[in-house]
Amino acid sequence: MELRRSLVAAGYTDGELRRGLRVGELASVRRGAYVAGDDARLGDAAARHALLIAAALPDAGAGSVVSHASAAVLLGLPTWSVPLGRVHLTRAQRTGGRIGATVHLHAAPLTAEEIVEVTGMAVTSPARTVVDLARSLPFASAVAIADAALRLGLVDEAGMGVAVDRAAGWRGSPAARRVVAFADGRSESVGESRSRVALSRAGLPAPVPQWEVRRDGMSIARVDFAWPEFRTVGEFDGRIKYGRLLRPGETPGDAVFEEKLREDRLRDNHLEVTRWTWHDLRDFAPVVARILRAFNR
Repeated sequence: MELRRSLVAAGYTDGELRRGLRVGELASVRRGAYVAGDDARLGDAAARHALLIAAALPDAGAGSVVSHASAAVLLGLPTWSVPLGRVHLTRAQRTGGRIGATVHLHAAPLTAEEIVEVTGMAVTSPARTVVDLARSLPFASAVAIADAALRLGLVDEAGMGVAVDRAAGWRGSPAARRVVAFADGRSESVGESRSRVALSRAGLPAPVPQWEVRRDGMSIARVDFAWPEFRTVGEFDGRIKYGRLLRPGETPGDAVFEEKLREDRLRDNHLEVTRWTWHDLRDFAPVVARILRAFNR
């Protein structure tokens, strides 16, 4: 990425920059910051936001720490359904927060222990980031972030507990406490995190995530969710297993066939199997009905 002042110092004129934008040779990340028009990062929301962070920091002022959704991007946490149009920064001060066109500056208490360095940038720690977002995001989005932070080993339950205790009395702290209590690092994707939220909201018993199905002392499968007392398992199909997670030489058709054989093994083990997809998460009632029928069987 290049800043306008650097390009002008190198001999480019504003007219040349405008022409580059017009013909697609350049793309604007924010006013005065450019990348090549064919930069692959422009097509990925998180990668584009990382460019926006880098463009905003030179003008951010001393003491600015990347936080909230921007910190989640730099820490590699999922940002499903999280707005990424503005860079979020926090300064350890009582007042002075403001929201601009591309930067949201937060004024809040911030200790040295709550700051880490990521690629040379000061960023709120994983625990602080999870709690900041859990105070402001919808529950399901915040749970997906908290689950991922635990799964990736960026934070543990004790660390999140300390962070949420520190936020006591802040706006949104009760919501953050609910997210931290619900978080589970055994959820392996945003879809599984959203599924846990949907199952809970439906009033179903809490499932066991990543349950090992065993027969004759041998593991025959691992399932996304299980209710062992009802001999029922649940599988979230996010299509990823039929795409970029294929083994070398395996086709999507091979993966589908193997999944059918796997399901046969589960049913042979006297287990009811219920599946759902991203589409089902929009209206989960039919899935709940199928799970309850499986319980009854």
